[in-house]
Amino acid sequence: MKKRIAVIGALDTKGSDYIFIKSEIERRGHIAYIIDTGILGESPITPDVSAEEVAQSSGITLSELRQLHDKGKAMEAMTRGVAIVVKRLHLEGKIDAAFSMGGSNGTIIGTSALRALPLGVPKLMVSTVASGDTKPYVGNSDVVMFPSILDVSGVNRFSAQIYANAVGAIVGMIETGTPELEHKPLITASMFGNTTTLVNRCKDLIEKKGYEMLIFHAVGTGGQTMDSLIENRFVDGVLDLTTTELADELVGGVLTAGPDRMNAAAKWSVPQVIAPGCLDMVNFWGMETVPEKFRDRLLYPWNPNITLMRTTPEENEKLGKLLATKANQAKGETAIFLPLKGLSELDSPGNEFWWPEANQALFDAIKDTIREDIPVYELDCNINDEEFAKAATAKLFEILKKENELTNEGEADNAIHSTK
Repeated sequence: MKKRIAVIGALDTKGSDYIFIKSEIERRGHIAYIIDTGILGESPITPDVSAEEVAQSSGITLSELRQLHDKGKAMEAMTRGVAIVVKRLHLEGKIDAAFSMGGSNGTIIGTSALRALPLGVPKLMVSTVASGDTKPYVGNSDVVMFPSILDVSGVNRFSAQIYANAVGAIVGMIETGTPELEHKPLITASMFGNTTTLVNRCKDLIEKKGYEMLIFHAVGTGGQTMDSLIENRFVDGVLDLTTTELADELVGGVLTAGPDRMNAAAKWSVPQVIAPGCLDMVNFWGMETVPEKFRDRLLYPWNPNITLMRTTPEENEKLGKLLATKANQAKGETAIFLPLKGLSELDSPGNEFWWPEANQALFDAIKDTIREDIPVYELDCNINDEEFAKAATAKLFEILKKENELTNEGEADNAIHSTK
């Protein structure tokens, strides 16, 4: 079957590039659905969605944008508008994938549209900045960044091959389809290198009960992606056992997931079991990148690119209050588990980050701040011990069973009422 690929870009300045892309998509048996984001001049080809329509989707006309002579406002309007357009087109079933090209500005606009599509929908950006820090463009989506090598500025012997390869990649994605897998209830879990043993044990227990478990590496984008799946109502339960991204957000580490971390499960009443996994550490890149004000702290080179800094009792007290405050927003059933013999692999008796006083400050702050109806379980073991994994998963199973019973009772009541 022919698939429609949204091709997004400024046709006024890069028209020849997009004509080539259109021909390559059609040569492979699919349809190029052209969306114009250029505001400077006319397009050499007729788009399926005009720049005027994109601008109006953001609340302004194209002529008004041109009259402003303000590049920043034009960028903002087209970035916002194209995301609205692409999301609508996908919901209407008019596009199956999306493709864009550009320099730094074009990448901002193009990836805004790509990120508006759900996870799993093929999306590819050919960009001059694809080999640098792509987090601002990709965020927590599954956008594929494809280096353009040359500027996106005309078709030549080198760019033609790059463009053809990129089209081959997006066509390959849409022709792959979705693998046929059994759809099981979904549990998400947060993990870090220092809690790998814990989460792998939980995974074994979860899967034996017939659930599917998705594990997210708590490196900023990992926590954001997990929360986005929860926000989009894909998730039945959460094992948020590695909340280390809170430490980076509080102290200034490099792997923060932002201030909204942990908010989604609370907002949507998703059952959750929470633990302060790896709150004993803040992350920086290589040792030479650690800020001067932290150089006299307890530092540990996890690998040549990652340096861990032990959190202090004062920081742990703040982290305990923060974690409990977030848990207190929960509308669904929630439980907290505290490992009294350490929050990570490094934070265990005899190891580098073992600091009982710091951990106690964390535990006390959690217990002092948490709502009375949210249970807190203290286990005399390390977070990676088998005892902890069994207790945390057993509690989640208990909560999920209760949720299912309530759901079934509600459905039975509705069926009774509908027959009267």
